[in-house]
Amino acid sequence: MKQLLTVGLLIVSNVFMTFAWYGHLKIRELKGGDAIPLILIIVMSWGVAFFEYCFQVPANRIGFVGNGGPYSLFQLKILQEVISLTVFTLFTLLLFRTETFRFNYLLSFLCLILAVFFAFKK
Repeated sequence: MKQLLTVGLLIVSNVFMTFAWYGHLKIRELKGGDAIPLILIIVMSWGVAFFEYCFQVPANRIGFVGNGGPYSLFQLKILQEVISLTVFTLFTLLLFRTETFRFNYLLSFLCLILAVFFAFKK
């Protein structure tokens, strides 16, 4: 159960973080989006990132073996990175139609899957 809860919280946190880091790039497409000052964009991104932390911190606390969870720190980090790149890829392909998913990206993902495999291998 802690495994699924940790993964679920990491997925939700990464959705928020991806929007905080890259969502503002779509604002320019809105009418008047260019007129929004950078400092306001930064504050808005921080506001979104707050919710990322509301899910990321519990995910790490629940998932960490030192708190009774199933994952070591290395496993938590590697899992988080794979989830982050997966969420980013879906975000990019769905919201930024100008980007294409190339073969070398697929090969990179396969390497990441291997990294997860080796990180969780006893």
